[in-house]
Amino acid sequence: MTFSSFDHARDIVYAQDRDRYLAGLFAAEEARGGLWALYAFNAEIARVRDVIRDPLPGEVRLQWWRDFLQGTEHGDAAANPVADALGQTIRTYKLPVKALTDMIDARVFDLYDDGMPTLHDLEGYCGETVSALFQLGALVLNKGEDAGTADVAGHAGVAYGLCGLMRALPWHAARGQMYLPADLLARHGVDTQTVFKGESSPELKAALAELRGHARHHLGRVRQKIAEVPARAAAVFLPLALVEPMLSKMDAKDFDPLRGSAELSQLKRQWILWRAARKSGVSL
Repeated sequence: MTFSSFDHARDIVYAQDRDRYLAGLFAAEEARGGLWALYAFNAEIARVRDVIRDPLPGEVRLQWWRDFLQGTEHGDAAANPVADALGQTIRTYKLPVKALTDMIDARVFDLYDDGMPTLHDLEGYCGETVSALFQLGALVLNKGEDAGTADVAGHAGVAYGLCGLMRALPWHAARGQMYLPADLLARHGVDTQTVFKGESSPELKAALAELRGHARHHLGRVRQKIAEVPARAAAVFLPLALVEPMLSKMDAKDFDPLRGSAELSQLKRQWILWRAARKSGVSL
């Protein structure tokens, strides 16, 4: 069997986004390739900061993806298997290119050490990156037809995104990058430089407790409407089942947000996703 661009995309998702990979296995087999393409594209633009030393080369990498999506790529896009798989997915499911270019534009923030101004800005960032991925994935699983999941995807992306950024706080702080919004930090009197030094504080823990409250608010909004999601598109939202267990680990009084880990074991994540799939009535 020939190793295809979709196989390459699948391997990237398996290596870099294991939870979405596992959730994708509950999707209809014929639609998984489209999910792998989307998730691999997301992984590629999300890791640009990790593979460059200065923002300019990162801007160039992101611009290549913009050019590709706008049909003005430099060179043969088929030579990039992720781009090839993504292009086929866009055409097959008639995906909105603007949503993908907005994802790229939002990722420019990752390249710099500028602070996130407000909670509203942070929710907007999560919306343009994570929420968009939920919505595009739902389109793929619903065979290119609107599944009526825009509202659910919006809240899902903020809940999942906030949880992910809190999990990544030690890593981001170590490289002098701050996603926690400035208005939230100021409200609780958090010293950013202390965070960058890896020193936790009661003020930081209070700020994060408030942020977990916001994540749970959006998670609650998802729960109110998740039953409206067509069964064939439900697999896209399965990773949300991991959010509350991770938030609960962060709730522990002795949890150090700069040195502790809110990660769940691989076996537990798989069991949570399997149980969520059973409850959601995922249609294969």
